[in-house]
Amino acid sequence: MKIGLVCPYNMFQFAGGVQEIVQELAKELADIGHDVKIITPRPKNLNQAIPKNMILLGRSTKLNTPFATMVDFGFEAEGEEIQAILDRENFDIIHFHEPWVPVLSRQILMRSKAINIATFHATPPSTIVSKSLLNIVIPYTKSVLKYIDGYSAVSDSAAEYVLSLMDEPVTIIPNGINLEIFKPKKLSSDATKKKILYLGRLEKRKAIPYLLEAYNELRKKHDDVELIIAGSGVKRATLEKLVQTEGIPDVTFLGFIPEKQKVALIQSADLYCSPAMYGESFGIVLLEAMALGVPVVAGNNPGYASVMTNEGRISLVNPKSGTDFVHRLELMLYNEEMRTVWKKWAKKQLPSYSFDKITKKYLALYKEVKKQHDKKT
Repeated sequence: MKIGLVCPYNMFQFAGGVQEIVQELAKELADIGHDVKIITPRPKNLNQAIPKNMILLGRSTKLNTPFATMVDFGFEAEGEEIQAILDRENFDIIHFHEPWVPVLSRQILMRSKAINIATFHATPPSTIVSKSLLNIVIPYTKSVLKYIDGYSAVSDSAAEYVLSLMDEPVTIIPNGINLEIFKPKKLSSDATKKKILYLGRLEKRKAIPYLLEAYNELRKKHDDVELIIAGSGVKRATLEKLVQTEGIPDVTFLGFIPEKQKVALIQSADLYCSPAMYGESFGIVLLEAMALGVPVVAGNNPGYASVMTNEGRISLVNPKSGTDFVHRLELMLYNEEMRTVWKKWAKKQLPSYSFDKITKKYLALYKEVKKQHDKKT
């Protein structure tokens, strides 16, 4: 099949979960013989070669959203350019990731004659502010849905938004992970301290101040532990000032970490912690830690809960509950029996998240939707 994968976000910078999924899905589909193109916004000041499987449309722009996150997403493209690409490529399937993000996906959908599949990744936070903003976004999303033939979401929490707007079935297909890249590796280390790692954006919703508070309390009991904070974001200066003001010991800010360095960094940790309170529809970084054999403590948001099931639920904690947070960090860092149980659970879960299996689920959805579409026409 000729398949187009539409990603509304900049594929060259600020890599996030959606970009990773689109890249891996394109690779797996191509490996099994499909002709695949990624359609994505043209970044400003692009100074690198464009991959052969990528089509750039319009332009991207950075925006601090009211949902407390930074995005770099596609802005308007010329209609004639879009039509020329669609006529040239003649896709059988166009798979739109986050089609509600303005405005590139809608421009393509209005002109597409292919089977249009949508995947919803995000879980909007349940706050008064976000609900009022959704009241503005909802009419736009409804105008997009009429062009879509089949729906999927990465988790139940990610499906809630679109299910509130229509009655069509939504297939849950979780995010995947490249198990060839993320493999456990026993590293020889002469480190004198256990390492807690946070890796991600430095934004309000990630709840890093609560991690710093809990870690500071943990240090009063254990002086053989350090905290590594990796990533960039609007809150970095504030967080560094908090560490300095409170005199929190052995906290290191590494800044942005390239993908090539991420595996080794997670492998070097004794515990991975992501205390995000909201806005998480899944938890790819949790899968990565699981695959690398690093126990996790994570915020008890719906997206993370969809990954940390059964024995893995011991990882979930309310970041605002200071005492519980400290105890959970201590348990998962120092209790070897619990760490062993957790690692065995994680190892059992991983095969279901391998990208070959995830890709097969998407192919099954493509074929089923095409079959239903052909019956109607």
